[in-house]
Amino acid sequence: MIFQQALRRELAYTAGAVFLVMLTFMLTSLVIRILGMAANGQASPNDVLMLIGLATVGYLSILLSATLFISILIVLTRWYKDSEMVVWFSAGISLRDLVKPVLQFAAPFIVMALLLGLFAWPWANQQSALFRDRFEQRGVLSMIAAGRFIEPTNANYVLFIEGIDGDMKNARNVFVASAESDKIGVALAHQGRFESMPNGDRLVVMENGRRYTGTPGQLDYRIVEFDRYAVKVDNKPPEADANLPTKSRDTMDLVHNPTRENLGELLWRLSLPILAFNFAMIAIPLAYVNPRLGRYTPLVFAVLIYLTYSNLINLAQSWVRSGSLSFGMALWPFHLAAFLGALLLFRYRQNRSLGGWRAVFGLGRARKGGQA
Repeated sequence: MIFQQALRRELAYTAGAVFLVMLTFMLTSLVIRILGMAANGQASPNDVLMLIGLATVGYLSILLSATLFISILIVLTRWYKDSEMVVWFSAGISLRDLVKPVLQFAAPFIVMALLLGLFAWPWANQQSALFRDRFEQRGVLSMIAAGRFIEPTNANYVLFIEGIDGDMKNARNVFVASAESDKIGVALAHQGRFESMPNGDRLVVMENGRRYTGTPGQLDYRIVEFDRYAVKVDNKPPEADANLPTKSRDTMDLVHNPTRENLGELLWRLSLPILAFNFAMIAIPLAYVNPRLGRYTPLVFAVLIYLTYSNLINLAQSWVRSGSLSFGMALWPFHLAAFLGALLLFRYRQNRSLGGWRAVFGLGRARKGGQA
């Protein structure tokens, strides 16, 4: 049908433009945030591009839902403003005839939101968490430079090596200062070397040196001469499934381990495609605009609906995590309310000439029948 083809074609063009604009804004925000993390020492500068790409993949499901909602609103609002809808309605097209082509257009978005929410979202979060863990647990070997003091993250010592060979095997003039409770220890050695343990840890072994231990301000310092003194400077790389946050776990893991945290995360992932479907349904009647008035009024209501709906889903997720609401009771009420709201908007738009919201609930007909 010409009407359906024209609508789907214009929706596709508009959705492409909206997606590119929103993707640009999202990338700009991600670049600023991740570069700030790298500048503050919370992420490796070498991993910035990878972290931006993973964050983009993770947020694609939300981006697609917003793109679907906005593109339908923009196209239908323009048709109302340019009186194209008047022409279609005069040709026998009703508001309900918009549902089929809009849902055909929205079907790929809904399927992609489902797949991205169930698989891409946890995978991207998992990879980002592993990058952050590797950076936080990175060893001193990745930061060592001759003549530089190194203070590893989550460590209680400072390391200084005056010279090191190109193979990272032998060191010269090694200095280690550590703090334990209220005591300070300082170890010095002219020679040292790097060793690997069977479990993957890396050590700096100081040879034929001296260690001073004591409490600042007191005279109870101890001087110990040693043949070997080892300092662990590199940890074994973190396991792929170790200590992952809930949002980084596979969907099947959440299903097999239905804790409150896991059910809250599962609720969010399953809500993404339903969110996209309801947004498409709401956008059809919401797009109505009087040609004599401004065309951006529906967009204002769209922003309010989007924020309210999304925040309600986040609230339901928090209730499930806290145990205040069961998973079954949190999954359907908000989505059902949004769908019923879309149906009420449809009825309102179709019965505007019969009394507006009174006609929605049948009050207009009841009054006319009583008067007759």
